Amino acid sequence: MKSSNVISECQQCGVCCEKGGPAFHRADKPLVEKGIILSKYLFTIREGEPAHENVKGGLTRVPSDIIKIKGKGDAWRCVFLDEMDKSCRIYENRPVECRALKCWDTKDIEKIYLRDLLYRKDLISGMGGIWELVEDHQQRCDYGLIETLSRLFKDSNDKDAEERILEMIRYDAHLRELIVKKGNMDKETLDFLFGRPLLKTITMFGLIVQQDGGQWCLRIKT
Repeated sequence: MKSSNVISECQQCGVCCEKGGPAFHRADKPLVEKGIILSKYLFTIREGEPAHENVKGGLTRVPSDIIKIKGKGDAWRCVFLDEMDKSCRIYENRPVECRALKCWDTKDIEKIYLRDLLYRKDLISGMGGIWELVEDHQQRCDYGLIETLSRLFKDSNDKDAEERILEMIRYDAHLRELIVKKGNMDKETLDFLFGRPLLKTITMFGLIVQQDGGQWCLRIKT
């Protein structure tokens, strides 16, 4: 009689954690509030930003904030994954999605996926001045507008669209620099507060920023 190879418990292989950190739900709020997971280890996928759809696959525009644990460097690998023994450094305090995820049975994770998500507002709306900056940034660097302008620039080399995109990118970069220098903020928290820099995420719209005679300009990504 052949033995069954069906997996029914975690093998601690680290594959799930290699694919990226979890999204945070409202039940995870105490992990941040109590300082168990610091905001410098988090980043925000902002409303309208293209992101990979983990359940259905492919890229989708997210309908609201998604707060996630950062990867290591430029990799998706969860920052809390111990690469030596594939263990979790915060296992006893792991987020809801980590507790629900079973690679051999995805029913539990599918039940909670993108439901009761934790938003930046839930964590920082009471912080004087900071939430107002986050709201202003969200409005001025709206991904829906960036998508529209990117299409105009790529389709017809629209110079006004190019300048409006570059204006957003300059504002985003300046705000990050200013809040570190003047606000004494840890630069590691910026990806949580304002999402990833537009200089990086603009590539998701098929564009890159280059220097031309000391000035920034847009180029279509090839």
